[in-house]
Amino acid sequence: MNSNLRAFLNLLLGSFLFWVLAFILFNTIRYNGLSFELKTYSEDDIQLPIRSFYAYSVLLGLILGFFYAIIEFCFDLYVSKKLILGVTIFLKSLVYFILIITVLSLLSLSIEKQVGIELDNDRGWWRNNPFFWNTVIYFITASIVFSFIRIANDKFGRGVFLNMLLGTYKRPKEEERILMFVDLKDSTKIAEQLGHEVYSRFIQDCFKDLNKFLRTYDAEVYQYVGDEAVISWINKRGFKNNNCINLFLSFENALLKKSNYYKGKYNFVPVFKAGIHSGKIMIAEVGTVKKELAFHGDVINSASRIQSLCNDYHSTLLISETVLHQINNDIISYEEIKEDFTLKGKQKAVKVYKVTSK
Repeated sequence: MNSNLRAFLNLLLGSFLFWVLAFILFNTIRYNGLSFELKTYSEDDIQLPIRSFYAYSVLLGLILGFFYAIIEFCFDLYVSKKLILGVTIFLKSLVYFILIITVLSLLSLSIEKQVGIELDNDRGWWRNNPFFWNTVIYFITASIVFSFIRIANDKFGRGVFLNMLLGTYKRPKEEERILMFVDLKDSTKIAEQLGHEVYSRFIQDCFKDLNKFLRTYDAEVYQYVGDEAVISWINKRGFKNNNCINLFLSFENALLKKSNYYKGKYNFVPVFKAGIHSGKIMIAEVGTVKKELAFHGDVINSASRIQSLCNDYHSTLLISETVLHQINNDIISYEEIKEDFTLKGKQKAVKVYKVTSK
């Protein structure tokens, strides 16, 4: 599945869920207990069609959720990268304002027919309508909450934000993980020739191409350090369909296809090297200011050192024997490095394999 389509479908699903729940809550706050309260001001038994209001809340959530996902996705893909944040927010707000007027106008016409209540829906009805402005204020507030959730999820990685909310890693927790260290080859030479500013844009472009494959291969970014990225998987996701191998091979192929772009813009075609290892690591929340998750354990050092051997063995991808035994190695080409060697800080010799292609 195309990575953009997959990203849109994930956003759409989250948008549906969030906005349906948001407007059910809005309906509950606005109408729950209102019939009982009105009895204190009138002798008439006023029964509001609460079930219908809840049904329309779900419908409103689905409609707004659908268009919200489309607008957010299009802005992220085509607009946000070209305009400053203030202009982007203004344009989004304008689009959402028009959307709310349109959706509420159509729903009010439908409610009139279904419930038999005459509503104010003439042209310009929304200007002095308190319900409309209450809805707008609520939508803006809920939209800010949703945006913060998306920002936090992007910052910490998929699923990590939820785990931090639930306190999963308040105490160090042991997990089986796959780690891949991805590093730019000849980075010092490239940085010297491009200069700091252009080199930073160069790295941004490279990691932007890398990020396109994260969702496709169920990966998470643990951290970026200069021109190096550390990618992580839980074992089940990483070994499934050889995701931990295929991500890097797909990234390599994408850079190769864009070689003319990089050559024309930077006069360099990026080549990355990677090392992959798996095993038990400890994960814990660290820090009170700028809190984040930290990985501790031998797997991290081993994966980093395996990656550092790429130049010695003229390879762009090296994996440990532990990884080789857990992937489907019948569908990849690999070559054993004959000599056993001991990584720094380890007593036991480690077997490493060179992966050449799928």
